[in-house]
Amino acid sequence: MISNSVFKNTVLFLVLLMVSCGSLTPNPSPKERGAETAYNKDIIIGADNYNAYLPFLKDKKIGIVTNQTGIITIKEFTEVKNNTNIGSDEAVRFVKTSIVDYLLSEKINLQKIFAPEHGFRGTADAGEHVVDGKDTKTGLPIISLYGDNKKPKPEQLAGLDILVFDLQDVGARFYTYISSLHYIMEACAENNVRLLVLDRPNPNGGIVDGPILVKEYTSFVGMHPIPLLHGMTIGEYAKMINGEKWLTTGVQCNLIVIPCLNYTREMTYSLPVKPSPNLPNDQAINLYASLCLFEGTNVSVGRGTENQFQIYGSPYLPKSDFSFTPIPNFGAKEPMHKGQLCYGEDLSKIEKVKQLELKWLIKAYNTTWDKNKFFNSFFTKLAGTKKLQQQIEAGSSEAEIRKSWRKGLNDFMAMRKKYLIY
Repeated sequence: MISNSVFKNTVLFLVLLMVSCGSLTPNPSPKERGAETAYNKDIIIGADNYNAYLPFLKDKKIGIVTNQTGIITIKEFTEVKNNTNIGSDEAVRFVKTSIVDYLLSEKINLQKIFAPEHGFRGTADAGEHVVDGKDTKTGLPIISLYGDNKKPKPEQLAGLDILVFDLQDVGARFYTYISSLHYIMEACAENNVRLLVLDRPNPNGGIVDGPILVKEYTSFVGMHPIPLLHGMTIGEYAKMINGEKWLTTGVQCNLIVIPCLNYTREMTYSLPVKPSPNLPNDQAINLYASLCLFEGTNVSVGRGTENQFQIYGSPYLPKSDFSFTPIPNFGAKEPMHKGQLCYGEDLSKIEKVKQLELKWLIKAYNTTWDKNKFFNSFFTKLAGTKKLQQQIEAGSSEAEIRKSWRKGLNDFMAMRKKYLIY
């Protein structure tokens, strides 16, 4: 009789054959997922889908793009003495560990780490320059992909066979991990290095909303003609970058996406660690896209407090029952309105939003003391269009603004459908 472990490995090997070059089948059946996940209600992220990607890495020279979000779960077996004369039994426990530590334990020839915005350990402020260095635990060299070196250079990829990408995205166009993904894919395509993306759920995966980016406003906080909330996993997004030929000169990356198992985008997914210093919990992650537009105004989103992206306020808004004073802290060395009393709203306890909310932005603009100083030039980069600011300044209602997005969203949804895995 075939053992259960052999059966699982055989089925997972079949899954492995389907993942090369974005050829994943949408929403695989329980049988295709393997016997274990047919009965497992927990999501198995791509990085935990070991049998599907380790064969690609054996006997290869590997680089990895990751940070503190590259956490995986491994099984550890311990011997447990029993009270019979038979001997001892094995007990299983599940342990969280870094993808870097796991690959090294599997004797994978990991040669260097590439770190995005916030650095390998995820401790740098947003926009802070991150320098190259060495990981003190493993001794591996760390190459920063933020600041002047957003795209890996040929000499940094020299000798590598495969680059592994394992970062936790939050589904917003201006969250720069997908911008790093673009440059990584481009560098891999140009230097004949295969890219293996370990997919992770999008915590805002059910939301597709917002204005479509206009090409002339392309920047590192918005590189592609997509809405503010794209509703895709980072693996699906990689397939879209390739399929739409968004890389320079239309080059395409040799892409492998390792899928999550037992996952649909409607599922609630709570991140095991903070994806960046100023997204401390599920509420902040859910409100991030709606409140991040304030970063292009004179209104604080709570940087320099313990409620980042769950509150907003400024010294220029009317006095209210709610106020806060930003001070330097972890992730915000120089917060906006440092040491000043800010009035606004506390959103930390509201129900989760299911769309891009504009009501707080519109309210703040309508009640600020000086409308001429409300917006700054960064707002257009975040919005991806000049039109949103013009609509708010003209007094358009949220319903009118949302109606203007309709055609762009419909066109995007039609394009997006080709690349969905789940």
